[in-house]
Parts: sequence; structure tokens; C-alpha cells
Amino acid sequence: MNVTATGLKGGAGLAARAPSRILRAPGGGSILFELAAGDEAAVFSPEGGQRGDLLVASTASGANAPAALGPASRRLGGLSDLGAGAGDPARAFLAALREGEAAEAITLFSDDGAAGETFFFPAPADMRCLLVVPGEAMEPDAQNPPTDLRVEIFSARAAGVAPPPLAPVKLDLRIDAASARAYRVAAGDYFQIIDVDGRQCSDLLAFDARALEQGRELGVDPTTTRTLMGAATPEPGLHSKYFDQDQNPLFEIVRDTVGRHDTFMLACSAKYYDDMGYPGHGNCTDNFNAALAPYGVAPRRGWPAVNFFYNTFVGEDDMIGFDEPWSRPGDYVLLRALTDLVCASSSCADDIDPANGWRPTDIHVRVYDARENFSKGGAHRMTVDSPATLTRESGFHPRTCALTRSFADYRGFWTPQCYASEGPIAEYWACRERAAIMDLSALRKFEVTGPDAEALLQGAVTRDIRKLAVGQIVYTAICHEHGGMMDDGTVFRLGEANFRLVCGDDYCGVHLRELAQRQGLRAFVRSSTDQLHNVALQGPKSRDILREALVTPPLRATADELKWFRFTVGKIGGRPVLVSRTGYTGELGYEIWTHPDAAPAVWDALMEAGRPHGLAPFGFGALDMVRIEAGLIFANHEFCDETDPFEAGVGFAVPAKKEDAYIGSEALARRRAHPLRQLVGLAVEGNEPVGHGDPVFSGRAKVGVVTSATRSPVLRRTIALARVDVACGQLGTALEIGKLDGRQKRIGALVAPVCQYDPDKSRVRA
Repeated sequence: MNVTATGLKGGAGLAARAPSRILRAPGGGSILFELAAGDEAAVFSPEGGQRGDLLVASTASGANAPAALGPASRRLGGLSDLGAGAGDPARAFLAALREGEAAEAITLFSDDGAAGETFFFPAPADMRCLLVVPGEAMEPDAQNPPTDLRVEIFSARAAGVAPPPLAPVKLDLRIDAASARAYRVAAGDYFQIIDVDGRQCSDLLAFDARALEQGRELGVDPTTTRTLMGAATPEPGLHSKYFDQDQNPLFEIVRDTVGRHDTFMLACSAKYYDDMGYPGHGNCTDNFNAALAPYGVAPRRGWPAVNFFYNTFVGEDDMIGFDEPWSRPGDYVLLRALTDLVCASSSCADDIDPANGWRPTDIHVRVYDARENFSKGGAHRMTVDSPATLTRESGFHPRTCALTRSFADYRGFWTPQCYASEGPIAEYWACRERAAIMDLSALRKFEVTGPDAEALLQGAVTRDIRKLAVGQIVYTAICHEHGGMMDDGTVFRLGEANFRLVCGDDYCGVHLRELAQRQGLRAFVRSSTDQLHNVALQGPKSRDILREALVTPPLRATADELKWFRFTVGKIGGRPVLVSRTGYTGELGYEIWTHPDAAPAVWDALMEAGRPHGLAPFGFGALDMVRIEAGLIFANHEFCDETDPFEAGVGFAVPAKKEDAYIGSEALARRRAHPLRQLVGLAVEGNEPVGHGDPVFSGRAKVGVVTSATRSPVLRRTIALARVDVACGQLGTALEIGKLDGRQKRIGALVAPVCQYDPDKSRVRA
């Protein structure tokens, strides 16, 4: 890791310490944060080639702006000095400067700096800081995305410092370790439960306040909630509400930065500690009884609770177990009251097992006004030590949300599942018979540039990148050293030393940067996911629609000239786009890539051009049908770390002869010579549903597993993809899919081609 010379001060010992806070400064944006006297901070450029402007000023309680940034610092002349990316946080920073006060500023890193550059600085006094990450919107055929910077704060203070509030606070409540407190929340208001130091369970009780006044205790009911939501744990999105036993909603989940809780076991009680040999131990139930007594709530021996930050699980033996929580310092759950509530929150008193990391710590509760407008989402982290990024909306969301309320969190983006007007079956037929448009912005994009870009990709993916022409695209696998698949994706060649990788997993960017560093290659790998959103235009009428909507320069391919796995550039709706002849449906189709700001205009132009051709919006529900029919693989279904490309059905992406070694090449050579399993299609008898994970049998022996399945409208039968022993992979082999315990009920199936719809791919090549 590189450390800037001006930033060495105070930073030498930080690498061995765990940061108390990790913050994300988005590319093209800015963040505000505060440091207390004695704190130290580190600013990282994870991807390299990204400038940052760091400003510091004293807080009201601090001395004059300290000279913490070293001799290269300067006085800030004004907002115009910061350029693109400053935004509202910069205005708030400048507005907070007291009369006569100036901010100290320094420019961090350079446009050609290496990945991992770091700037350390101390806080001699209380300081207010602003980090601006400048950058302009990236054109679809450019490769200059502004990328994130990361801030790690190493606090000199003792543990127990809550993160800054999300908005002005109506109630700020500290719940000391091993205690509980009650509070009221008005209908519409938001309340945030914060795990201050991490790995601390917090039980929540909530009652309808009006019912309490009438002498009725209507609290959260686990059976009602699970039945009405159809989910074990409500989460941000459609399935977000908690209900009482009268089936009235009490509150909903708005944000969740952890994603793993036990939400419906009893809060710990005296009996648990008595049984464990600790009679008289403090417990959440007794703490709740005391806290709720002023509200007229009758005491209980055990309270059914929403147990946030509690890591429980059900094992294969049907036994419930638990381990240390997943939550980290500052993690939180944000909820919204749907009626007037009386709530009680605890800091669990358990210190005799891993439930609270063996050491109870504080919980913090904040209440915010109903007029606030908080986005919904869960937290996504590229790596375990990355700052959390909440679920985000694509540039096409203003159009898709007007057509449906059915969204799911797919890889950190709110993605339509189906549209309200007709539903998945109608969307399916639109794709097969006319044309369909789908938001696929959740795909991860990486710009791979520099003199060694080709060499980097040549050593990282299974395909022979040296054979890829400018303007061409190739599908490839990305493997681990043992041959298991990390991901699959497509590589675009934009120039002699310019590539774009489109895949599904954020970690691919980390993997490529680490590989470049190990091999001493001069190559940049920068994420452009937030600069490049895309829709798929698929179906037999897609070329007719694109012909009307796309305007290309004279020297670039038109819609009629564009060949399979090639791309062109142009404009749709007057906005710049890159168009590739690729897709995930088995139909003739295209993907259209544009900046998020241009996405609504591109959507409108495509819908207008597609109206005479019956163009329809298309969700993930219909996508699963068409991709299974076409034999197209999906992460964590057809492939994972334990599955090689041959077993995943994409052995064609592993050339038998590739002169250059690449990650996993030796293992793949062995696996090619000695295959154990293969991907097959299954034509399933009857109309019984089958699904991912169902076992596949040959007689009594289990020989494989169903990886994906659907009811095919065009084939008029249930079909599946399955990974089976090679001895059972011949076409026409009779197998059985096990239901119930796998033996009491069997469904017959015949081995079929992986691609059961248009197996010679004549439609996609049309």
C-alpha cells in the first residue's frame, strides 16, 4: 500500500488497529465528517487515479483550524475551488464556518496515482472535515469514471460513540449496557436502533399506544407477521411490515445495515440464566417489565421480541443455534411507525455466551420527524472491510416505479420483479413474440485501462483476450486458482489498451487490482457501475425498434449492421449511448448503456419507438423463464466457487489451447481431463413444480441437484437445469427428481439439451 509523503504523520501505527468508523466518499460527490481531538484519520484511494480535496476547519468547541494537513495545505478560496462533486455537503461545510474563519485544504492523490494510495492525518483539536471527490459524468464510450474514496477514522475516545444522526433528532436516547428503556413514537415518525460498538443484541417491543390506553395490549405478533408477509423476517421493500394479532401494521423496516437478525424468539429471561447455572442474572425480560410498568403493561416471564443484531440459525438437525452477531460499530435498523406506538428497547444483558460477543455494550435510539424522506434499502459491502452502501435506484427507476411497486433488492439495486399492468406471463410472451425492455443496471462494470490492461485480463479470465478485436465483445469465466468460478461476464474491447468488464460481483474489481499489483502490471481497474446504467431490449422486434431510435455516426455500425457480440455508439433520444448486441434471453436483442442522468430520456425514446411494435416492460420473474429455456446460467444456481466452467455448462468459454497461463488454468486442464459432473437440461414429467436445490436420483442413488427450474410457456412443460454425475448425463437418460424427503415422492425427468428453446441459437443470431 502506498502512503503519501505528506501524510505519514501519525499514520505509522494505524495499519494494526481496527478503525472505529469507515466512511464512503462517492465518486463525483462529497461527505462531511467530524473528528475529536486526538483522533486520527486515513483517506484511501482503493482504485487509484482519483483526486480528492480534503478540507478541515475547527468546530465550535475547537481551536482555530489546525495545521493538520502538512506543508502542502492551502487556504480554501471558495466553493468554486472544489469543482464538480462539491454539492450540498460543501455548501453546508462553508456555511458552518464562523466569521473570519478559514478552512485548510489539500489536494490528495493524482489522476494517475496507484490503487491503494493513502493519506494519514491527525486531529490536534476538534475538527469538521469535508472530503470532495471531483469528477464529471462519464460518457458511455469513455473510461474516466469518478471512483470512491474511503475514510477510516481511528478514535482516541473510549468506545460508545454513536454515529452522527441521519437528520434533526426529536428524541436521542442512550440505553446503557444490560438495561432497557421505554419511549413513544408518533405515527409516521422514524426510529433508529443503533448498535453503538457492534455485536450487541437489542430486543424491541412495540405496542399500539391507543389500544394500551383502552386497556388492550396489542404488540408485535410473530405468527401474524410471518403469515401476512410470507417471509421469515421482514426486510426493506415489499415485505417490510410487522403486525399485531389483530392484523394491524405497527411499523415497517426502512433500512437495515446488517441483514441478519433473529426477529421472533423470546428476549432473554430469568429462566435461561437459571437453567445455565446463573440464578439472579440480569435479563431483558425483567428490564422490559420495569420499563413498561408506567405504561400499564402487565409483566411477563418472557417477552416475544424483535431481536435485532442477534445471530441465530436453524441447523440441518432442526436445532436452533446462535453465534456472535454480524453487526459492526454503528450498524442500525431504521423503522417507521405506522400508528402511535409505545416501544421498549433493550441492550441484552447476556454475557455468558457469544450472543453479544461476550460483552454487553450500549444501544442508542433516535427518533426523526415524519417529514423526513429516507431512502429504503439494505447494506451492501464489496468486501468485508468495505463501508456499507445502501440499496440504490437506477437511472431508469423514475420510469419503472411509475409502472410497478414490485421491486426486489438485487445486488444492491432496486430491480423490478414484474409490472402491475399484466404480470410475468404476459411479459414473457412480449419477449418471445414482440419485444421487451428490462432494467439491468445492477450489473457491475469495470474500466480496465493502461499499457498492461490486455496482459492483466489475459491472465485473469479464461478467454484469449489477445484475439479480441476493437469493437468486439466476448463472454468469459473468471476462476479461482482451484478452478472454481468466481464469476462470469463479458469483456468489451474499446481500444488497443482499453477494456470494459461487465459482470455480477463487485469483488471482481478487487481481484483484478490485486492481480495487477502482484504481477507489477501498469493497469487501472476502476468501477463505472454508478456511471453506466443499462437496459436490455430483447425480442424478435428489437432490431426494428432500435433502427428507429438509434442514431449512429457515419463511421459506426447502424442497428442493421451490428453483428452478434459487437457494439456501436450513437444517440437515443438525443442522449449518448453505447449499444451492444448481447442479452440474456435467447432472443435477438441488444443492451443499451448510458449515464444515469440520461436514462429517463433513453427509456422514453425506446418506449416511443417500440409502441407500434408492442414493446413491453419486463421484470425478473419473466427473465428467469426465458434464461432457463435458453440454458443461460445464474450465479449461485448453476455456478459458485465450488463449480468449474465445465460443470456450469460454459466449458466453451475455456479454450483447449491458450498460450498464456491464467488464474486457474492448471486446475481447469485437470478438470477437463477428468470431469466428475456436468450441467444438463431436464424435461420434467407432469405439472408438479420443482425448484433449485431439489435432489436428482438414479434409482436409490442421489446423482445430482436441480440448479434452476421453471414452467416453460412455449414448451408447455416444466423444464430444469441440473448438475449431475457425468455417468448420468447422456441425452435421454431417465432420472427422477426427489420431493418431500427425496424418497417418498419422485417426479420423472429425461436428460435434455441444456438449451431447450432454440438449441441452435438461430433466433439470437438472426
